[in-house]
Amino acid sequence: MKILAVDLGMARTGLAVCDEGEVLASPVRVVAQRNRERLAEAVAREAAALAVGQIVVGLPRNMDGSEGESAQNARKFAELLKAQSGLPVELWDERGTTITAHGYLNDTDTRGKKRKAVIDAVAATVILQDYLSFRKNQKNGKRP
Repeated sequence: MKILAVDLGMARTGLAVCDEGEVLASPVRVVAQRNRERLAEAVAREAAALAVGQIVVGLPRNMDGSEGESAQNARKFAELLKAQSGLPVELWDERGTTITAHGYLNDTDTRGKKRKAVIDAVAATVILQDYLSFRKNQKNGKRP
């Protein structure tokens, strides 16, 4: 099944999708939208265009596992997106994904405006790849 991942941001939101076999996550695009209703509509349209069967929204927990305002915003957005898209929406711990995304962009020497344009989609890709690894381990009977 194809799955869409969302790295929710205040101004820019990154999207990534995986292949039908749930092996490889790839960046899709970044949506520049501050209004949550319009953002949910845009993400729901993207999900329909990509024919995904599920959406994963990054849940920005604090490093100690607690949840602050950003996590609550992600939870509210996930509910809104579920209503807009009609798809199952799961929240996924995104701790460390932006740091990992910056590392990938450093490795590819992506700098300046290009970096700013893609960082959120790369972070969504990291979220999705982590989620796919979890699903694969669950199917193989391994504990997380």
